[in-house]
Amino acid sequence: MAGGASSGGSSQSETFAPARCWLLLPSWVTLTILVLAPVSMMMVYSFLTKEFRGGVIWEFTLSAYDQFFFDRGLFGDDPPVLQWTYISIFWRSIWQAGVATLMSLVIGFPTAYFIATRPEKERAIWVFLVTIPYWVNLLIRTVSMKFLLRDQGPLNDLLVGSGLLSEPLAIVNTNFAVQLGLFYSYLPFMVLPIYAAVERYNFALSEAAADLYATRWTVLRRILLPSVKPGIVAGCILVFVPSLGSFLAPDLLGGAKNFMIGSLIEEQFKGNAGNWPFGAAASMILLTLVMVILLISARQQAKGEK
Repeated sequence: MAGGASSGGSSQSETFAPARCWLLLPSWVTLTILVLAPVSMMMVYSFLTKEFRGGVIWEFTLSAYDQFFFDRGLFGDDPPVLQWTYISIFWRSIWQAGVATLMSLVIGFPTAYFIATRPEKERAIWVFLVTIPYWVNLLIRTVSMKFLLRDQGPLNDLLVGSGLLSEPLAIVNTNFAVQLGLFYSYLPFMVLPIYAAVERYNFALSEAAADLYATRWTVLRRILLPSVKPGIVAGCILVFVPSLGSFLAPDLLGGAKNFMIGSLIEEQFKGNAGNWPFGAAASMILLTLVMVILLISARQQAKGEK
């Protein structure tokens, strides 16, 4: 009987195996065309040689990666010296994305907690209010942010007109403007995962801790934050990763002094003066960094579950 049931179960799974493959086929085709093919093409281009007028020559070399990390002089025959220009741009991108992520967390966590603790009928309205500005194109929103923050913009006009300032604040073309633009662009990516985690939280745990004379800070630190940690981690990743490769906010709000890796990559593919292999190599280095961050996060989350 047990053997018959076992054989019946295995034959049934074998019957459904082709059906599963056919159901997954559209997903695999989509991933192959939209993800694997472009990434593979970018990886191949990163090992090719730059053509003088733009484009590539199909001669494989490591010169694009060498250019990113080393300076060999004007004619390329000097001893290699560590190239800090592009490394500093990479570090600036990490710093800017990290600050924007921290700003999003500081604002996003209380916002998500507030929404999750509203009556059930009101939650959809609050989520709608958080997301509705992001129905507008990112470029339009970034240009609007620049208009708002500029020296003769509405914000400075209000501050000067009210007497709080004697002269306008120089906000545009600063690090703060870039961080503010990134924060504004990706704030919902922080709010929504945390909101989903807090909504599933069992508030009876907080009440039990309060009955045991735990302070609000202790309840937050020892009970609430560990319970909603997956939502916080997901939100931080969803903000940090796109901020790291963003180029609209640095270009429009940061100026030349606040160049980020996304702007560097975008510049390499514009016009005839671009360097496609170098842009592809910078993209692969950025992709590797993102993959390392995701792997570390996944490993830490797996350890936490154990």
